[in-house]
Amino acid sequence: MKSTQLIIALTKGRILDEVLPLFEQANIVPAEDISKSRKLIFDTNLSNVKLLVIRGTDVPTYVEFGSADMGVVGKDLLLEHGDEGFYEPLDLKIAKCRLMTAGPVNAKPVQGRLKVATKFTNIAKKYFAEQGQQIDLIKLNGALELAPAMGLADSIVDIVDTGKTLEANGLEPKELIAHVSSRIIVNKASMKIKNSLISDVLQQLRDAVDNN
Repeated sequence: MKSTQLIIALTKGRILDEVLPLFEQANIVPAEDISKSRKLIFDTNLSNVKLLVIRGTDVPTYVEFGSADMGVVGKDLLLEHGDEGFYEPLDLKIAKCRLMTAGPVNAKPVQGRLKVATKFTNIAKKYFAEQGQQIDLIKLNGALELAPAMGLADSIVDIVDTGKTLEANGLEPKELIAHVSSRIIVNKASMKIKNSLISDVLQQLRDAVDNN
């Protein structure tokens, strides 16, 4: 990548909807309506800044390996991926939610090993190890709320926003693992090579966050 060009990876979905207005306040505006396009890379009003729109789980990888200089990603995915491969200089304070354990309402404590369904396997391993609880991990990528009802798991680890989905499936949130919001991450080499460009963008985003 040219040292004068900045590639910023954005997370599809809810985070994208909340981050675009923030970027606009920081004077970074896509040249076309992202929601109406099937493209994955977009020009902006700034000739040296491009936006990638990819799955949240891929953002840390793109940034760590330098295919993107910066990225916007949920703290949950940073905790799952590990954050040694990049800097995390800014909390955008958007897309806020909680990473929690959840289980059937009024369930009795499980004796022995706990069966835990989650897509956040690294986080779950670490959390339950810290609690001194032995677990059997079941990796699922969706419909986690179904797992206890179908006897697949005793407990789940998932993102909780309003808690209504849990409630509708006979579950309740139990322990808080982490508060989650969207963060800016920066490739370590890019921070050195493109320091002034990245610093300018970070300052504009910091101002936008402070003004919200």
